[in-house]
Amino acid sequence: MEEHTAERKALLEYVEQFAAILNDSGLQRMSARVFSYILVDDADTYTAAEVAEGLGISLAAVSGAVRELTTAGLLIKGRRASTRADVYRLFDEDIWGSIMLDRTPIIDRYLDTAIAGIETLPEGPGRDRLVQTAAFMEFTKTEMAAMRAKWHTRREELCAAYVERRRSAPPR
Repeated sequence: MEEHTAERKALLEYVEQFAAILNDSGLQRMSARVFSYILVDDADTYTAAEVAEGLGISLAAVSGAVRELTTAGLLIKGRRASTRADVYRLFDEDIWGSIMLDRTPIIDRYLDTAIAGIETLPEGPGRDRLVQTAAFMEFTKTEMAAMRAKWHTRREELCAAYVERRRSAPPR
């Protein structure tokens, strides 16, 4: 029992560490904590009550966090077959590939808006900045598609290497 408590404490400390990075990256603090918990805890799905209990926070705090995370496309809301309770899970098994590489819709919006400005505004420094914006967004879309393909090719190899490092590392 004592080992389980130590493991749980270590998990929660790690959740806070990971959440701090997400918070520094712009995610609201509570959303960062909820996302980190769902990312690193072992269950596949969580009810709001399970998240609240696991983190020791209120249901209201979880409610606001999961709303932000589902809107951002980081979590998916569903139903557990055995209950009527909503459950939450990570958006994708490849969560980081999805977060970092599946930004085509927002890039398309930037690109389309920049092109509209190029076609509307008179020549000058502002229009020149929109030309550069459009060019960068087009470049980004192409490079992200290439990176996605490379990631799919190397994902298993890289993940296996991290697992092997963990196995061969001396205990702390």
